Formats: sequence, structure tokens, C-alpha cells
Amino acid sequence: MEATDISLSEQLCFSVYQANHLFNQFYQQALKLYDLTYPQYLVLLALWEEDGQSVKALADTLGIGSNTLTPMLKRLEAQGWLTLTRPDNDQRRLVISLTEKGIDERQAIGMTLQNCIEQPIDLDNTSYKEMLAVNKRLIALLKNVVD
Repeated sequence: MEATDISLSEQLCFSVYQANHLFNQFYQQALKLYDLTYPQYLVLLALWEEDGQSVKALADTLGIGSNTLTPMLKRLEAQGWLTLTRPDNDQRRLVISLTEKGIDERQAIGMTLQNCIEQPIDLDNTSYKEMLAVNKRLIALLKNVVD
């Protein structure tokens, strides 16, 4: 196949881009009740897995720059989801911790998203795991090229 014969619809990168765009729209609708964006939800997910992270650790986990993360954290703090504190022993470090709201709403958000996914998408567990495995493999392959 020649480079000039490649169509947009046959581009893996465009397919992933479209899926990403649709996931963002899907989560935007599902998270509207909680006044959360998809990236904010990802922050909460990471903190539910490990609360009390530094900005650098959280940025590394999410694969985004701290300059992108910091404004998002400030909005989440203003909405009462988390707190940003500087430890007495290291004033340069900023620690992100969930508030009571951030902890208490985890189950409700999870149920909302599960209901949104199970009903209209009708994706069985086996297909879900297969797609996730393929996507993780793609991510690993791309990381090898860009790192």
C-alpha cells in the first residue's frame, strides 16, 4: 500500500481519536449530575486508588503536565472534592487529598457510570476485557516509540 492510498477511515490513529472524543462526550453526559468533567473524574479515580498523592505523582499517573493538572485541582478543591495542602516538612510539595465529599460520592458516581455503560452500550464483560487488553497493548507499543 502506498502512502497516498491511505484513507482517513482506515487510520488507526483517527479511529482512536474518534473513540476518545466519543468517550469524552459520553462521560460528560454521565458526570453532569456531579458537575464533573471527564478529566476531573480521572483525577478522582486516581485518588480513590491512592489518596494523598503529590501533584507530580498524580501528573505522572495521569500522563499530563502539572501545569495542566494544577488548574483542574483548584477547580476540584473549590467544588469541595479535594484539598491541596503543603506538608510542614516540605513547603515546596503539594499534597492532594480527598475530602469527605470526594470519598462519599465514589459509590454513587460508580453506580451512575455503570448504569450508563450497561444499558445503552450493552458491552459484555468479555468484550470489554478484550478491548481493554488491545488498547493497553497499543499504548505500550506507542510508549516504546515516543519515550
